[in-house]
Amino acid sequence: MQMKIELVKKIRADFDLNIYETKVWLALLSKGISSAGEIAEMSGVPRSRTYDVLESLEKRGFAIEKLGKPIKYLAVKPAVVIEKLKNNTITRAEEKVKTLANLKDTKEYEELQELHKSGIIPIKHQDLSTSLKGKSNFYAQLRDTIENAEKSAYIVSSEYELTNKEKMFADLFSKLNKRKIDVKVIIHDSQEIAEKLTKKFKVPIKSKNINARFLIVDRAELLFIVNPNNKYEDFDHGIWINSSYLANSIAYMFELVWGSDYVPAKINSKLKELGRGRE
Repeated sequence: MQMKIELVKKIRADFDLNIYETKVWLALLSKGISSAGEIAEMSGVPRSRTYDVLESLEKRGFAIEKLGKPIKYLAVKPAVVIEKLKNNTITRAEEKVKTLANLKDTKEYEELQELHKSGIIPIKHQDLSTSLKGKSNFYAQLRDTIENAEKSAYIVSSEYELTNKEKMFADLFSKLNKRKIDVKVIIHDSQEIAEKLTKKFKVPIKSKNINARFLIVDRAELLFIVNPNNKYEDFDHGIWINSSYLANSIAYMFELVWGSDYVPAKINSKLKELGRGRE
């Protein structure tokens, strides 16, 4: 049996099989029911290895051993295999999430925290900055930064970003409100949309013509995205800076805009320069 190389590669990757398992399963599917010897001949897998491979496939639900002599194997329908793999993946993911959720209650986590603190202490503030590439990395840093806010969190964003990550922002804003953190959000969309989002997220949101995306926490940390909203995950590029001097300066401009009916051109210009300077 001549197997298509591309099919073998795709099945191997999609079903998380090794090369021998893939070839044996494809051979078994094409035959329906076969002995180990027939499968070895059809698949090109050495006969000495075919028995081990069939046993492995049987344990994982890809094949069934038929009762009787000689021993033969039946192929399990692909649809049944897919459902089993889906259920197994969900189960493993739930177990992993549960394990990760319980990590904070362990002594090992406390040791990790102590190691991090001891490593951070000697570092100069100007060294505590990093580049963030991709939406997932940016939002992970944004969540961590906001959750650790002690006094204030100022956000410049858009309706698209807030609604696209609605669950995350709703959760964060709820936590900040409970801790009585000063939260202010500016979007460049219409005032009508700002009022609608204010009711939805239960935090003050204003409409201002600021062409930027950033977060300031406690006037000490700044998270700045250097490009507009982008639907492609890998193209978002931002910076995280732990600098009271810079964050306080941007916070000052934010508060000027928040309390005024217009956005001074100089402020928009400064924000654009900050983004271009880090690209």
